[in-house]
Amino acid sequence: MHELSLCQALIDQVTDIAREHGASRVDRIRLKVGPLSGVEPLLLQQAYPLVAAGTLAEGAELVIEPSEIRVRCNLCGAETQALPNRLLCKACGAFQTRLVSGDELLLENLELRIPD
Repeated sequence: MHELSLCQALIDQVTDIAREHGASRVDRIRLKVGPLSGVEPLLLQQAYPLVAAGTLAEGAELVIEPSEIRVRCNLCGAETQALPNRLLCKACGAFQTRLVSGDELLLENLELRIPD
């Protein structure tokens, strides 16, 4: 279950950012997780309370938003949505594509409580 170690790294990063801004706590963490990231969002959600306990992020809401798989065609240049097992250009059908999104695990946003 590598989600536990990913969650620990996430909490370390979130805690560092919260301290840099003088926050007393973290209220919400928003992540974007792609279907090709190798991360199981449900397992990440389950690991979160264990890892966040005793940190500035304890009790914060963890929001995980899925991202779509998008490819750019090397032949026609179109950027289109794709399926996990079919990274084909929807515009021309070519298989010569480059992944644009869908493999990310991004910390998109934090909501921090900063005392006056």
